[in-house]
Amino acid sequence: MSAEVDAEGIALTEYLGERKNWIDKALSECLDRTRSWPPLLREAAAYSVFAGGKRIRPILALATLESVGGKIGPSLPLVCALELIHTYSLIHDDLPAMDNDDFRRGQPTNHKKFGEGVAILAGDALLTAAFSLISDPVWGDTFRPAVRLAALYELSVGAGGEGMVGGQLMDIILEGKQADPETLRYIHSHKTGALIRASIRFGAILGDTPAPQLLALTRFAERVGLAFQIADDILDVVGTKREMGKSTQRDSENLKNTYPALFGLDRSREMAESLVNEAVDCLQAFDHRADSLRRIARFIVERKK
Repeated sequence: MSAEVDAEGIALTEYLGERKNWIDKALSECLDRTRSWPPLLREAAAYSVFAGGKRIRPILALATLESVGGKIGPSLPLVCALELIHTYSLIHDDLPAMDNDDFRRGQPTNHKKFGEGVAILAGDALLTAAFSLISDPVWGDTFRPAVRLAALYELSVGAGGEGMVGGQLMDIILEGKQADPETLRYIHSHKTGALIRASIRFGAILGDTPAPQLLALTRFAERVGLAFQIADDILDVVGTKREMGKSTQRDSENLKNTYPALFGLDRSREMAESLVNEAVDCLQAFDHRADSLRRIARFIVERKK
């Protein structure tokens, strides 16, 4: 590894760490809004929100905002909605009716800690809290209602039946059956890619991005989102429980459709790398302010957990 690349890696680590700290602080303030919830519900929700995680989705929204010259500070509370929805999806994914996982981020999954009923309700509460957060009239002086409505719609589409939930359903009903490449791409681009796409478009919408730039960012997001899930598939094969903080090789045990299962590890790595190269090419019209997006895209396929 060259000194230049190494220096960039250190800088990216610092960048991600700094923004993660910002988002963690904002998430704490968001969870303060839940004081009227029953104490057990608050505890279960906070348990999973603060269990760790890289905060990639809100960080992508902030990096997108930076790339179009937007202001980060006022946007921090709203991008927390992305992490609330991501956390809800993890709680539900880990349930016995779904992936049946006992560990997440190195500690017992929500349903193992609190029971299945509480875990389901904690996920439901986080999902609805995300929409409550964005639609709260308190942000009226910071973001125009039309901007918040567009962001709300974007998140709804990315998280719902047209996006993450639809992809997850296809993933479940095709367990034990071999999907063709087109169907596999659909599953991955929806169950994971859709929320990443929504995160990037969310940041662009908050930044009041012109249509041509929004289109380029959307194309970037679609490729990055698919590459992210292919990288996850690969890590499930080659990663260790210690590195991942959860059980590995669960995809093969559950007979799930993955890129390594269909194409093999080497070809899957090539496909992820190709998607990232295509994604970066989509940002040619952007200046240095989009460098963080470019580097995060590379990080997605190079990460070890």
